Amino acid sequence: MKLENQVAIVTGAGRNIGEQIARLLSSEGARIAIVDLDKELGAAVADDIVKAGGDAVALVADVSDADDVKKLVSNVVDRFGRVDILVNNVAISDNRDILEITEEEWDRTIAVTLRSPFLMTKYVALQMVAQGDGGKIVNIGSTSGHRGRARAVAYASAKGGVANFTRSAAFQLAKYGIRVNTVSPNKTGSPVGRAEIDPNRPITNLANRPGEPIDTANAVLFLVSNDSSFVWGQDLFVDGGVTAMEVG
Repeated sequence: MKLENQVAIVTGAGRNIGEQIARLLSSEGARIAIVDLDKELGAAVADDIVKAGGDAVALVADVSDADDVKKLVSNVVDRFGRVDILVNNVAISDNRDILEITEEEWDRTIAVTLRSPFLMTKYVALQMVAQGDGGKIVNIGSTSGHRGRARAVAYASAKGGVANFTRSAAFQLAKYGIRVNTVSPNKTGSPVGRAEIDPNRPITNLANRPGEPIDTANAVLFLVSNDSSFVWGQDLFVDGGVTAMEVG
């Protein structure tokens, strides 16, 4: 197993991409902290992992709040003894253009989608530094962070921030042996913030199919395993080739 006895925190792990990441990392031997604001969703994923022979705990936290994040990290260390892997997956989208979005919608989208990776990375990295043997952090970005969009101005702005936050954090944490990278999917699973997959969602890519949560999860597994030991501060596009295409 690639992650035997390692401890991983996955945010937004109650469904969709986060759930699949948690399940895959567990199948490779990691002990998992399932973090989600929805207590029932998180508990269901943790219970399934335990039934399958893994070790998981469901924790409820607002990862855009510093006090909640500090308590979360402390609870994970109390439960598992350490933290080796962090996957910052949770995000929300505004789905609005600049003329209609409210300041409250902007602030909340930025808080969940950009401030939460900052807070989680800061306090998990402090634990990793104290442990003294490095760690792996993966931020889930988006192709929306690399180009303009007709809608979702706050989400696109936040994901653009995630891309450069990853590079900055990678630079600053490398001396502690902490590798930080990003995975950027495109139209994978259900839309951000929604539980159901839209069968009519338009898909245009080189793969000629929608992205599946396992596609992103496989990339995350690569980045938190020793298979990627020479990959630092990168943004891995898992987008079916969308960013290779010229539109128009």
